Amino acid sequence: MRAGGSAREIGAMATVAGVPAAGLTDAQAAAIRARVGSNAVREHRTKALPVLARQLRGPLQGLLLAAATVSFFVGERTDAVVIAVIVAVSAGLGFANEYRAERAVEALHDRMRHRARVLRDGVLVERDVVDLVPGDVIDLRLGEIVPADVQVTKAYGLECDESVLTGESAQVPKVDGTVALMGTVVSAGSATGLVTATAARTEFGRIAAGLGDRHPETAFQLGLRRFSRMLVWVAGALTTLVFAANLVLRRPALDALLFSLAIAVGVTPQLLPAVVTTSLATGARRLARLKVLVKRLIVIEDLGDVEVLFTDKTGTLTEARITLRESVDPAGKAFPDLIGYGILCAEPSGANPLDTALREAGSPPAGCMRLAELPFDHGRRMASVLIERAGSRLVIAKGAPEAVFARCRTVPPEASATADRLFAEGARVVAVATRTDTRELAESDLDLAGFLVFTDAPKPGAAAAVTRLEGLGVEVRILTGDHPAVARGVCATIGLAVNDVLTGADLDRMDDAALAAALPSATVFARVSPEQKARVVAAQRRAGLDVAYLGDGVNDALALHSADVGISVDSGTDVARDAADVVLLEKDLAVLADGIVAGRRIFANTVKYLLMGTASNVGNMFSAAAASALLPFLPMLPGQVLLNNLLYDASQLAIPSDRVDAEQIARPSRFDLSLIRRFMLVFGPISSLFDLTMFAVLLWVFQTGPELFRASWFVESLATQTLVIFIVRTRRVPFWRSRPSAALVAAVGVVVAVGLALPYTPFGVELGFAPIPAPILATIAAVLATYLTLVEVVQRRFRTPGPAAARTRQAGARVHRRAARFSR
Repeated sequence: MRAGGSAREIGAMATVAGVPAAGLTDAQAAAIRARVGSNAVREHRTKALPVLARQLRGPLQGLLLAAATVSFFVGERTDAVVIAVIVAVSAGLGFANEYRAERAVEALHDRMRHRARVLRDGVLVERDVVDLVPGDVIDLRLGEIVPADVQVTKAYGLECDESVLTGESAQVPKVDGTVALMGTVVSAGSATGLVTATAARTEFGRIAAGLGDRHPETAFQLGLRRFSRMLVWVAGALTTLVFAANLVLRRPALDALLFSLAIAVGVTPQLLPAVVTTSLATGARRLARLKVLVKRLIVIEDLGDVEVLFTDKTGTLTEARITLRESVDPAGKAFPDLIGYGILCAEPSGANPLDTALREAGSPPAGCMRLAELPFDHGRRMASVLIERAGSRLVIAKGAPEAVFARCRTVPPEASATADRLFAEGARVVAVATRTDTRELAESDLDLAGFLVFTDAPKPGAAAAVTRLEGLGVEVRILTGDHPAVARGVCATIGLAVNDVLTGADLDRMDDAALAAALPSATVFARVSPEQKARVVAAQRRAGLDVAYLGDGVNDALALHSADVGISVDSGTDVARDAADVVLLEKDLAVLADGIVAGRRIFANTVKYLLMGTASNVGNMFSAAAASALLPFLPMLPGQVLLNNLLYDASQLAIPSDRVDAEQIARPSRFDLSLIRRFMLVFGPISSLFDLTMFAVLLWVFQTGPELFRASWFVESLATQTLVIFIVRTRRVPFWRSRPSAALVAAVGVVVAVGLALPYTPFGVELGFAPIPAPILATIAAVLATYLTLVEVVQRRFRTPGPAAARTRQAGARVHRRAARFSR
């Protein structure tokens, strides 16, 4: 008998432990819950205020708010309003998209409810884990996450993986009277136990509560933060120099201060948070339609970075519809009675697909009673039972052939040849052995009875999906518990080229240096344990590559935690779904490829915005700073600078919808701050050169006064800043070989038209502009055409950066993921 049996059996065990045989009643549980609270360590309820607050954090937003505050208190209310509008647009867009995305994530967590088997009113029922209370009697089974601190009342070979708390992957045995800790994983055996503590009163709950909602920062987030800090530093230095220069020139201190602040605002990409959030939210909605759910928006960008995908075989490359092909004796001859032995040794829960296939193919012998069992675990790689029939006792064991062979007294010579032949055919093979001369359950001195042979056909679309992933620069590698020959056969069927095959035994003989050297040529890792899967994934990350892992089983949890992006499926085990960053509603590599493309599209469009800002925006502000020191008047008034910046930002709101060239998503890209810095140092001066040329023409050729000068440069500056997006957005010939989205064309066109018309309106006159005569307009057009042509020529030298350093995650990541299970 084992835990997880009938309510009567569990009640009897609880009575021995001093717990009421019927467990708590629902009324008693509700009363306790009202007193101690629900078993939730974190709330997954979206709150508007924290989301809005996040939009106003960061160095760029801080600079803008400081500028608005200073402008307001020195009496320049118009400037303060313009800056406030910029902040409001950025924060509003970010809030709308992030709040919508948070609600989608909340719906995902509601959908992924986790349940526990608990004894209530004498009946074994399933309840949401957040409804558990101290005093509940619950059932623990292999592969489940312990839903609370549980005092074990009856253990059946129970072992727990406590790595989420300790960082150590060793399995901890749990005997009667010991406590299985909340958040740990049942890695072997089963048990019945009494809930002693829930939520924040557990060790796991205290750690999760201490972490709050902070998540480890990704390379993309770190890059954006460093970029923002770089521009804030540039803005601060420029503001100080401009202010000091104007004071030296004995201009009014207030005018100098306001102009300096306007320059600082002009340097900063105010809509960067909104552009990033809008891109991520758009990608999340697109992926949801493709049946890919992400737990956090930033994970979409991580998907685009993936260079190596480790995946299990079953259900990904195969149909996961396992059927029994035949049952044979050690010599390979038909042995139908072996099916009954296999069913007697099957898991009662029916969760094992091999056992399900056995039950569909036959029935157990009549009159058999199961006296004891040792459940399957990944260390022994076998399961066994003690059966009594007609007064006789029989041990039946089944598992991986090599594991069963090791426990047999003798192995017939033909048995190994039979197993090798079946493996070479791509079949999944389970060995069955028995022992009759014992009264106890012992996995030794067994007699080999034969083999159960299963098939799992390759997925029809697997070959195309693998080809597509390889075309995207993603290497596909297999981590499986199956025999090497089976994995190699499946790979051959779907066209996945196999170089080297490493087994778990090979990995045990390798130190970390040897493993790192073997990784580039290894395609298949077979007969590997959960710890070995995680070790391979971690080694690949240390080699500097971004790694995704796709798995849905208990044995995949460690590897999912170790990867840059953990991916599971909606039908996977609780452990796998909790460990994952991404949940697929269909276990399909083609869907995953869509997610990778979406991540790369978001990255490409974000980089467009950054390059655009550094190509012209920074250059124009340097020009204004230089002109303020050389001209007898300010090149633009502070309000004009801010309006220019607001119009420029408005033209970029359509960037997240822009098309992306095929070569921009063909390979993974990394955020490279040095590339953006070089881009700024090259294209900023080019922009300034054309601005200064325009200044000279306006002053010495057309001999303009302050109003006409400012209106002319306002139009030229706005046009160069906005139209350059059509150059930096592609490495192809603009418009001819790479067409921007209609929304981007419309947004830029409208902004340029507004800027051109503004000097001719009463509002423009109020701002201090004068109408621009035709000769100056023609000159602006010529300067603009020359500038865009030169940028097109020079920008071809710049390419996507090479690999950056591999990322690491903070230790709290595991608790963050696991805590999602105990939330409401």
